[in-house]
Amino acid sequence: MSYSESRSQLGVRRLLDADWQRLLAAMGRPGRARKWTDAFSPRFAHIVLIRRAHAFHRSGWRRLGKLTSLLNFGLFGIEVPCSLEIGPGLIIPHTNGIILGAARIGSNVTIYQQVTLGAKMADWGYDLTQRPVVEDGATIAAGAKVLGPVLLGTNCVIGANAVVVSNVKPGEVVGGVPARVLSPGN
Repeated sequence: MSYSESRSQLGVRRLLDADWQRLLAAMGRPGRARKWTDAFSPRFAHIVLIRRAHAFHRSGWRRLGKLTSLLNFGLFGIEVPCSLEIGPGLIIPHTNGIILGAARIGSNVTIYQQVTLGAKMADWGYDLTQRPVVEDGATIAAGAKVLGPVLLGTNCVIGANAVVVSNVKPGEVVGGVPARVLSPGN
């Protein structure tokens, strides 16, 4: 299912089910249905809060969405605006120090600790045209910084501690400061 389909067709439960199944598959334990107690798993509780915050925001309960995002920041050290659109299948194995200030994030994306997605300069108005877009299947390794209005193509890989300030083509592997192509894409 593509990102565009996720917003219109998937509710919070279906998004969480997709996130849970992808997490289990990544851990080598696919197939188990999600139970309500899984919301307390240290690998999944922050995803539940991200999804709930966005659902509150979309339903018009913007203050409750912001409060839920603030709770996520306090508990897990992950800063995600409640307005951020994120497709199904999100995995964030380690949450410490993550800032997801993107324009949008696609489906089946994996984001590791200490990642920053955001504008190049302070952007208090949250102008989406100044923020990164992450397409489906991207992997962003620990410590990477993706800054400005860049596009991370489908199935690309951003290496650990890379600083990305220009577009990354689908399937490319980039790394370094500033990031350069280490392996060409499709």
